Amino acid sequence: MKEPQRKAQATYNAAADHFDDPANAYWDRYGRRTVEQLQLRLGLKILDLACGTGASALPAAEAVGPTGQVVAVDLADGLLALARTKAKGRGLDYIEFRNGDMTRLDLPDASFDAVVCVFGIFFVPDMKALVAELWRLVRPGGKLAITTWGPNLFEPMYSAFDQALQGERPDLVSDFRPWDRLTEVHAVEKLLAESGATAVEVMAEEGQQALASPESWWSVVLGSGLRAAVEMMGPASAARVRAHNLAFIRAHGVESITTNVIYGRATKAHV
Repeated sequence: MKEPQRKAQATYNAAADHFDDPANAYWDRYGRRTVEQLQLRLGLKILDLACGTGASALPAAEAVGPTGQVVAVDLADGLLALARTKAKGRGLDYIEFRNGDMTRLDLPDASFDAVVCVFGIFFVPDMKALVAELWRLVRPGGKLAITTWGPNLFEPMYSAFDQALQGERPDLVSDFRPWDRLTEVHAVEKLLAESGATAVEVMAEEGQQALASPESWWSVVLGSGLRAAVEMMGPASAARVRAHNLAFIRAHGVESITTNVIYGRATKAHV
């Protein structure tokens, strides 16, 4: 496993304790919307990568029914445990949750009617190679769906978080955010096309996540990729960053954060 994947695995295992908090409802919202756009039918076979706690795998399973199959893969065992519990509670026992690296799937050509990756493609350095690999797994007539973050993720609070982090641990502040490579429609179109995908459709959607209280923002921090910085800075620094962020929310009357997304789809021609 390469370093970016190891970091993602550690971050999201830590984030599992807050991943499904109400403040993080955007995971389920965009996972379900990604699946709805595919118009899946009963009996289809679906591969869901970076599946998290089942935001797209669960609605996919509902759509394909017990005559279909969903294989859902994630690096984080903590998230997979939550996903299995959800699936069991909904009677969706035809989802197979696997711990695995989406860059090393070793699956046969054309083995799925749809391949889905929501908020995961940007974690790998070579996105083009990964998308080409995912496209290889799509059957003729099947679809590939990639959803990524649009511009201004979690603003205005992401900037407030970085500002507070700068005062505590400037070494943890980075100008590079993996998803920034794909925050525009043309970037997603280019990635899909250069990876060999055909009949490409890309759509941007503006979004907001309401914050029920200032403390809701800290649930977002703990249940998202920002958890990595929290884990590394230690409890004392984290407490001060949290206090700074909650004071910012109260002072500026922040009631929501930005969650813009971009949906990318491609359809493989029938032979």
